[in-house]
Amino acid sequence: MNLTLWIVAGLLAGLALFSGATKVFLPKSKLDASTDWTKNASTGFIRTLGWLEILAAAGLTLPAALDIAPVMVPVTAAGWILLMIGGMITHTRYGQYKNVALCLALLAAAAFVTWGRLAFQPFTN
Repeated sequence: MNLTLWIVAGLLAGLALFSGATKVFLPKSKLDASTDWTKNASTGFIRTLGWLEILAAAGLTLPAALDIAPVMVPVTAAGWILLMIGGMITHTRYGQYKNVALCLALLAAAAFVTWGRLAFQPFTN
């Protein structure tokens, strides 16, 4: 189960890093061309979401890998759940139901990591 939790957290971290870097480093015009929701969002808001996702990528893996405050892994996963709820609300408003389903799947994965690292198999010495 420990390996499964690491894999799920690692996959979430990889996706968060990619998604966050896209929001931080791509020009807003390119983001607007690829998705509708960014057209009505400010550049600062999009960049902030991107940085939150990059921080989530770090928080899902580094605390446990470096053995520095590993309790931050489930805390970060819980924060990711909140981000996915926001994503589901936003994508529902724009009728992007495939993205809503993706957010729901990512929410479930983050809930699994949160539960796994808090209750089932926490990082203990």
